[in-house]
Amino acid sequence: MELVHRTRPEDAFPYHWTRTDEDRFSVSARLPHDHPFFAPVHGDRHDPMLLMEAMRQAAMLVFHAGYGVPVGHHFLMSGLDYACYPEHLAVGGEPAEVDIETTCSDLVWRGATLVRGRVDWLVRRDGHLVAAGTGLPRFISPSVYQRMRGDHATPRPWRATTRALSAAPAGRTRDEDVVLSPTLHRNLWELRVDTAHRTLFQRPKDHVPGMLLLEAARQAACAATAGARFVPTAGVTRFDRYAEFDRPCWIRAAVLPDSAPGTLAVRVTGQQDAESVFTATLSGPTPTR
Repeated sequence: MELVHRTRPEDAFPYHWTRTDEDRFSVSARLPHDHPFFAPVHGDRHDPMLLMEAMRQAAMLVFHAGYGVPVGHHFLMSGLDYACYPEHLAVGGEPAEVDIETTCSDLVWRGATLVRGRVDWLVRRDGHLVAAGTGLPRFISPSVYQRMRGDHATPRPWRATTRALSAAPAGRTRDEDVVLSPTLHRNLWELRVDTAHRTLFQRPKDHVPGMLLLEAARQAACAATAGARFVPTAGVTRFDRYAEFDRPCWIRAAVLPDSAPGTLAVRVTGQQDAESVFTATLSGPTPTR
């Protein structure tokens, strides 16, 4: 669990890894069929966000265990892209076993310490490709992180006081999982942060984690389109800066008019202090009634 930055066993998905080439690894993972946060979509398919989280954890595992990045270093993603293939994501009565082929490249070292790179994933289940992705991680030592963050570097609890958007429009089934607050403007929400959330906050944090921003993008895309009927199966996300707890972060969604036939695409942006926090383009099959 330490190598994938999780504190609860039910939130740690990889369980074994082996190096298959100099910069290639095979990571075995189990996808739970009954996770309360990464719950199956439409009741019969694994959540694409679960696949993305499993890939992210696989990257942390191999960079720590395979390249010696110290566990105390901060793991930051400047970019995260993914695509899932729902036809191979059927949920059964027990966890699904997957193999995450993890390939690392464009590695930049400072002396004997790895500071950044690229990771590509291919996720297979029973020989079928179920997901693919690319991440752009950076690794920051505690001393450098302290200088970067300054007065913001101290972890603290935080709980939003704004009311949550209803769960169904956000594509969720539980109110406690909603991370958006409605505003007076269409397709504009304020980010809600609750550091007591057991999955989104595994450890004390001094800023909004990327996992929460990804979830905010997914919920905004659902709320701007068809609620729980829209399931984003692909995404391209770029992170530009940290989002702080103590200032509003605005989440805006716009449905793209030139989506491919049978596909719905939504551009989601996050802004704080009039500066970009992230940009995500999410797409998935056009919902049918």
